[in-house]
Amino acid sequence: MKIRRTAIAVAAAALLPLSLAACSDSDSDTKGAPSNAAGDEAQTSATPTEEAMTGDQPFGPACAGVPKEGAGSFDGMAKDPVATAASHNPALSTLVTAVKQAGLVDTLNNAENITVFAPTNDAFAKIPKADLDKVLADKATLTKILTYHVVGRKLTPKQLENGSFETLQKGMITTKGSGEDYTVNDTSKVVCGNVRTANANVYIVDTVLMPK
Repeated sequence: MKIRRTAIAVAAAALLPLSLAACSDSDSDTKGAPSNAAGDEAQTSATPTEEAMTGDQPFGPACAGVPKEGAGSFDGMAKDPVATAASHNPALSTLVTAVKQAGLVDTLNNAENITVFAPTNDAFAKIPKADLDKVLADKATLTKILTYHVVGRKLTPKQLENGSFETLQKGMITTKGSGEDYTVNDTSKVVCGNVRTANANVYIVDTVLMPK
């Protein structure tokens, strides 16, 4: 009898850890299931958000050079009128200087629903320095050139696919392209398009446009 009781005790001791392990595994599986479900739910709910962000965003290779945060970022520029917004973008410093020289800061900031084709610093650098200095010193000529870059209504990328628009200078500009590839007057490429400011849509271009 003593031997039998000992054998039973040993068997019970051996089975107890196995039973506990089985219970532990079962609990683990039960607890893990809601976690996976929650993960699936989070993944599903993220999809509409991603879809909402895909359209109507700035596009083009030069957009990568726009500050990620602060007044010069896309979010920051959207809060300011166009001349002020441009002053916070390092790539547009020559344009901002020209706008100030022409006395157009208030004109652009107070305008409603306009489109600005904004030449980069590199675009102005294509003009020989002597010629650029001469233009910057001639307010009348500078005003004509700068207002030629402004259209009196907001233009969407879709409207640029095959467009012809009157500018504030009263001359005409033409646009063509599709997707994220647009050209103005057959010579100036849009390098960062669909940038929003408080009162304008901005298309940053790589060549200064000259009135025809």
